[in-house]
Amino acid sequence: MQDFNYIIDVRNVHKSYKDKVVLDNINLSVRKGEFVTILGPSGCGKTTLLRLIAGFLPATSGQIFIGGKEITGVPPYKRPVNTVFQKYALFPHLNVYDNIAFGLKLKKLPRKEIDRKVARVLKMVSMTDYEYRSVDSLSGGQQQRVAIARAIVNEPEVLLLDEPLSALDLKMRQDMQMELKELHKNLKITFLYVTHDQEEALTLSDTVVVMSEGAIQQTGSPMDVYNEPANSFVADFIGASNILNAEMIEDELVRFANHDFKCVDKGFGEHTPVDVVLRPEDIVVFENPSNGMLSGKIQSVVFKGVHYELTVLTEDGYELLVHDYNSFNAGATVGLSVKPFDIHVMKKERLCNTFEGKLIDSSHVEFLGHEFECQEVHGFEPGEKVKVEVDFGHVELLDNEGMIEGEVKYILYKGDRYHLTVLTDWDENIYVDTQDVWDDGDKAGISILPEHIRVIHL
Repeated sequence: MQDFNYIIDVRNVHKSYKDKVVLDNINLSVRKGEFVTILGPSGCGKTTLLRLIAGFLPATSGQIFIGGKEITGVPPYKRPVNTVFQKYALFPHLNVYDNIAFGLKLKKLPRKEIDRKVARVLKMVSMTDYEYRSVDSLSGGQQQRVAIARAIVNEPEVLLLDEPLSALDLKMRQDMQMELKELHKNLKITFLYVTHDQEEALTLSDTVVVMSEGAIQQTGSPMDVYNEPANSFVADFIGASNILNAEMIEDELVRFANHDFKCVDKGFGEHTPVDVVLRPEDIVVFENPSNGMLSGKIQSVVFKGVHYELTVLTEDGYELLVHDYNSFNAGATVGLSVKPFDIHVMKKERLCNTFEGKLIDSSHVEFLGHEFECQEVHGFEPGEKVKVEVDFGHVELLDNEGMIEGEVKYILYKGDRYHLTVLTDWDENIYVDTQDVWDDGDKAGISILPEHIRVIHL
């Protein structure tokens, strides 16, 4: 049954092109009057989701409701939404007035009403007295204001904004952020905003929806998403962070960087592998190393205007990013401490690589589209479907050809190693722990030794 508390309700929406999945079972509910930002890296599916809601693309499956009515198959011009595009999409042969009035004229409204509505939105976007200017004579920020005015003049229930500030310089973008926030407050309509800019999302939004690889990773307030990330991707993508492998010893006690720390997290079990997030601003630096929980040597110091950014290498070889208002000298040995409530413990998304495979014979198994040699296994029938496990640290990446090929798609630094997501030629991810430095987009050969392949019954 449709929940009428939500003006937008996206249910189990899937979008694919042939074998390529762009959106995977998306569920999203937006309350009336909210400012919701869909945030994620390029290619994560955020713009596709916006275009599905706008009606510019059909969903492969699933339902979309706006204002309590299903509009999944309704054409764009019949939906109670307007869209502000990244490229503005203004009509170059029309002046400011005619660009804004275009939709009103299509509705055949009286001229006096059109004049009144256009004058009202020009005032709202601080463009009064510009109505007869050519849009080509306007700056980027002014063109953006015209695009927004054209969208809101039709009084939509929902305003969709697809990275509308990305073409502006930093100062103008920051100014427009404040204007958009004020505009949302005055209009009292629902804004659904798409961006890859984390600071923009945190500044503007009531609710942030973080996406990666066609799926929603977390939905919450800016403060919740920043302070309580759901997984390592969110923690890494939203602001600077230190993400470390850890072990939950017991409730309120976690071990990382070869030391035990008190924390406030519970319910993870005992001796459970977890991830820990430390925000750089939450790590306290002491000139006297003995005053800290950890000690380390400062590798670099960068002045960031408001604070100094320090890179500290602990005595056990863990590299930590630290923000402090005081200046320290590179090469100095310092102490580091963190309070229990500033340690955020997260459940690991996965403990090892897991694949579906097929046993060829007692010492060969097929997975990722390739036949691998494995240690001899018993109790299986040739041709039987099996589960294959490989630890992250037992996948070797090569500069030259390997058993299979892949491309580095995501890099997460975990203090003493890199955790890489590599998209194989079989269009399936394999995860790799390495101390070697790779760049996003690098091509790599992938090799796995027989003794590192575990074959398990499904």
